[in-house]
Amino acid sequence: MPRIAINSKDKGKRGEREWAAWLRENLRCVNARRGQQYSGGTDSPDVVDGIPNTHPEVKRVEKLNIYTAIEQAQRDSGTNIPYVPHRKNGKPWLITILASDLTAFAIATQVQISKGATY
Repeated sequence: MPRIAINSKDKGKRGEREWAAWLRENLRCVNARRGQQYSGGTDSPDVVDGIPNTHPEVKRVEKLNIYTAIEQAQRDSGTNIPYVPHRKNGKPWLITILASDLTAFAIATQVQISKGATY
């Protein structure tokens, strides 16, 4: 039983590093990195220096309760926009946000892109 918990924690850490790498490569968030993990909250997002004014709750699992994940992101986000980047093994990253945050998330992403991302 402890082996499963350790593997799950490691997979979570890998997911956070993978998401930070995705942000660096695709949105030029050059300083994006795995955050300091404490007990959740605005002072310890999963990934720091990513999309401005957002709070990611990264999930790298095969089965995800997306409502539980977005609720965790909401609790921990403070005044930032909560979102959940998630993926399964062998699948691309998906992002879940509240529909009510779509415009603000799009603006925050555009701000980041305008800092120098080229396509």
